[in-house]
Amino acid sequence: MCIAARTRRSAIRIVSGLVTLTVLTVVLLLTFRCYAIGHSDQVVHAADAGRYEVYKPIAAGESASFADLQAINPDVFSWLTVYGTHIDYPVVQGQDNIQYLNTDATGQHIPSGAIFLDYRNGPDFSDFSSILYGHHMENKVMFGEIALFSAQDYFDARRYGALYFDGVEHGLEFFAFVHADAYDLDVFRVDMPDRDERQTYLDLLLQRATHTRRDVSVTAEDRIVLLSTCSSDSANGRDILIGKVTDEPFSDPFLTAYMHMLQPRPMVHELSGLWSQLALWIKLCIAGQALLLIALTATLLYNKQKHAHGKATYELRREGR
Repeated sequence: MCIAARTRRSAIRIVSGLVTLTVLTVVLLLTFRCYAIGHSDQVVHAADAGRYEVYKPIAAGESASFADLQAINPDVFSWLTVYGTHIDYPVVQGQDNIQYLNTDATGQHIPSGAIFLDYRNGPDFSDFSSILYGHHMENKVMFGEIALFSAQDYFDARRYGALYFDGVEHGLEFFAFVHADAYDLDVFRVDMPDRDERQTYLDLLLQRATHTRRDVSVTAEDRIVLLSTCSSDSANGRDILIGKVTDEPFSDPFLTAYMHMLQPRPMVHELSGLWSQLALWIKLCIAGQALLLIALTATLLYNKQKHAHGKATYELRREGR
């Protein structure tokens, strides 16, 4: 009988150990997952346009805040806005097209990088074709929304933008969306001094375009801007939104909707509202801690019950002697 009791106690210890090991494994996995999601959330936050809002120049001319950003990083020279999207960023230009892949507009090393102009272009957008690059990212940051223009209704609804440079705000009128290969030198061109060459290039873009606006007049005498980002459709694919630079800025047709979204929300169901605003990684960490607490409580109760059962069995056997 003593051997059987010892066997049961050993079995209880083994089961208890396995439960503890399982709990610890779950905790480690949740901790790692929370860190990974938290790190991803930090990357997205670093790329959010809201970080730069304080530096945005006003339409009437260069503001002190934009000058402050230029003082932080002299490579900042412009500001890009695409109405109806979250694309609202300062623009930089480096010594090459590598420098700002992992460096933001303030000069910090950040994986999301910055929106930057091709180093071959003039910073005054005087070239016929100027190319702006940005990372394709989720959560509607950087150039993550460019791919959405592949949908006809999305393209149709978002016609205008703004481009600030040389202390003046200019307009952007988007007239084409193109999907191209990253190594297609016929598309990624900037040096076209000859008028016929520019017209041939423009015709090529319109032929390659998935969507166009035929009512937008674009000639070889105009200036165009290509917003280029990686595409998820192919390994070396690029999604390109193309706009015409205008001297006169356009009003933002989405401004009313934005202002409505910014109105204070009524204080109803505050707790549920607070939970919905929490980042995903925070929610997972809270859920993981709750599961850990439940698992530890269950383990303690299980061990306590087994201990009490073993003790009672031992007493009964002792009395039976």
